[in-house]
Amino acid sequence: MVKFKHLLIIIIVLCASCKDKESVSSIDPVNWSSRMVDYNSKDSLASGTSYPSIYSEIYSLTEHKTHDLTATVSMRNINLKDSIFISNAEYYNSEGVLIRTYFDHPIYIAPLETVEIVIDEEDQAGGTGANFIFNWKIPHGLNAPLFEGIMISTSGQQGLSFTTRGIKIK
Repeated sequence: MVKFKHLLIIIIVLCASCKDKESVSSIDPVNWSSRMVDYNSKDSLASGTSYPSIYSEIYSLTEHKTHDLTATVSMRNINLKDSIFISNAEYYNSEGVLIRTYFDHPIYIAPLETVEIVIDEEDQAGGTGANFIFNWKIPHGLNAPLFEGIMISTSGQQGLSFTTRGIKIK
C-alpha cells in the first residue's frame, strides 16, 4: 500500500509538471496598465516611430535548420530629467503579420529607466525576421527613446548572443 501511495504521488507530480506553457512572451510581464498615462492631444510633444529587428530564431548549418533564441527588447529613456511616452508596442513575424500587441495605450518611461519585453525561447511565432513597431511621443528637445534587442541561447557549454538596435523610421 505504501508503494502505491508513493507511485501515485510521483504520477501526480509528473502530470502537474507537464502542463502546457503559455507561449505568450515575457518571463515577468510588466503590468502595462500601471504605466498608463493620458496626455492631452494639445500638448506640444514630438512623435516618432521606431523599428527594432528581433530574432526569435536564426538559421543554423542550413536554411532548413533553425536555432531558437530568447529575445529581450529594451525600451530605454536616455534622458536625465523627463519621462517619455511609448504609445504602443506591436510584434510582427517574418512575413510582416502582426503576432501580438503588448499595449496600445500610452505608457511612461521615467528618466534613465528601461522597460523590457521578453520573447521566450519556446515562442517561435516571430521567426527569423521578427520585428517590433513602437510609436512614441517626447517633449520637444529630448532624446528619442533607444530600442535595443538582445538575443541569447545556451546549449551545454555553447552560448550564442548578439544585439540589434532600433532605427527611427518616421
